[in-house]
Amino acid sequence: MAGVRQTSRLTEPLGAVPRELAAIMRPELPSLLTEMSSEIVAAIPEYAELLEGPSGKVIRVGIEQNIATFVDQIAAPTATTSLRDEICRRFGRYEAYEGRSLDMLQDAYRIGCQVALRRVRSVGRRYNLSATVLMAFADALFAYMGDIAELSREGYLQAMAELGEEPDNRRRRLLRRILTGSSVARSALAELAEHAAWPLPEDVTMVALSPGAKPARAALDRDILVDLADPEPHLLVPGPLDQARHASLTAALAGCRAAVGLTTPLSDAADSLRWARQTLVLAETGVIPPQPLARGEDHLLPLWLLGDAGLVRQLAKKYLSPLAGLTPTQRTRLIDTLRTWLTTRGTAGQVAEILGVHPQTVRYRMRLIDRAFGDQLADPDDRFATEVALRALHLHNGGTA
Repeated sequence: MAGVRQTSRLTEPLGAVPRELAAIMRPELPSLLTEMSSEIVAAIPEYAELLEGPSGKVIRVGIEQNIATFVDQIAAPTATTSLRDEICRRFGRYEAYEGRSLDMLQDAYRIGCQVALRRVRSVGRRYNLSATVLMAFADALFAYMGDIAELSREGYLQAMAELGEEPDNRRRRLLRRILTGSSVARSALAELAEHAAWPLPEDVTMVALSPGAKPARAALDRDILVDLADPEPHLLVPGPLDQARHASLTAALAGCRAAVGLTTPLSDAADSLRWARQTLVLAETGVIPPQPLARGEDHLLPLWLLGDAGLVRQLAKKYLSPLAGLTPTQRTRLIDTLRTWLTTRGTAGQVAEILGVHPQTVRYRMRLIDRAFGDQLADPDDRFATEVALRALHLHNGGTA
């Protein structure tokens, strides 16, 4: 594997362990797998969700393959380990993608080794195995654990290189913890931040990147937290995005579609990211003008009005229902006229100039509107809700606020 140091021990067969021991160990494998999984979950709660989630079956198969390969090597020291090798590398890659260090995976390997040693002692008593055999087994098992740990490290480093991450990804773990919100104690964040050598700011600004974006990592300011492994990659900028920071970020993100959320307290970083992602969608769909780095604070009204597309439809359904019985063409004309009048409060002549029609046409349409809506436009709350629905509908259909 390019760029990754291979160890010679990975190709060496296990020695000094009687091959007959494989036949004794094989019946133990199903219950051994269950015991290992149970103890790993008990010691590392983060792995409980993995083993119980949609990937749990695949992970269990991987653990089972690791155990089976060890027994296979006892039975046939030169047996291929290619499947085991790939599984271990994938375990390492997964840890990198999840923003974790290799600590938990290495702990899991150690726990598995301890469980296996405990089991072989029990089996040894049952079959009256000699101390020499048990010692040889222990030596082989520790060597095997070193092999699979090194294979996982290879996968981890390869994934980190692909992601443009440093091998110690404490900062990405910190970013993910920050985005969980106020449920995380400030003291816990402070401890993580200290380990990551990153001073906790009072305020932050999140930046959303389009999927697959590959910014120039070296060009980003050192204090920016980065998560490019997420399906929706993003950055955290400490403090507000002032002019100098905006210029440096624009340069670093050249060629990437990106959007900036609003500056919020650290505990509300998830809100800033949500607004950044909404701004990115508005830019990608043409609701707001395309920019190298769209800023949410410049488009607050569209962010608010289009923040919940389902609610926009419900608003239109309720407050524009008086026009439901018209033909699409009639409905569009009356909606444009009513929206323009509510927005400008202009005269028939002024509205006509904006719409490019004759003033008499506007007067005729307004009479139809009055007849359709009745008292709805006289009530301040209903009139405001109607205007909101019209503005949101206009933006949704590609207009500008």
